[in-house]
Amino acid sequence: MSETQATTTGGGDAQQNVQVNLDERDLRTTFANAYRIHTTAEEVVLDLGFNMPNPNPAGGGQSLLFKVNERVVMSYANTKRLAMSLGQLVKRYEQQFGELQIQPGQPKK
Repeated sequence: MSETQATTTGGGDAQQNVQVNLDERDLRTTFANAYRIHTTAEEVVLDLGFNMPNPNPAGGGQSLLFKVNERVVMSYANTKRLAMSLGQLVKRYEQQFGELQIQPGQPKK
């Protein structure tokens, strides 16, 4: 499936409309409830995955297994744009539905 989206790009006074064509034919959907971030001088590496109880814990104790499903490598500029977009998304959500709690069971402020 292809989708067309108009996007405004550029900074300051020089903005231009750019048509972005989305090609979702190879799109895969993955659930992630955990992430891990690695960095280098040039890029940010974001591992997305699933935290679950470890079925074979060492020493018989309780432990978690982080199963990494996807790895995204981004420039710092793209990482900053993503962080800003996610921040705006969460802000709109909280304005509509109330503050999200990062840790379950925390009292609302």
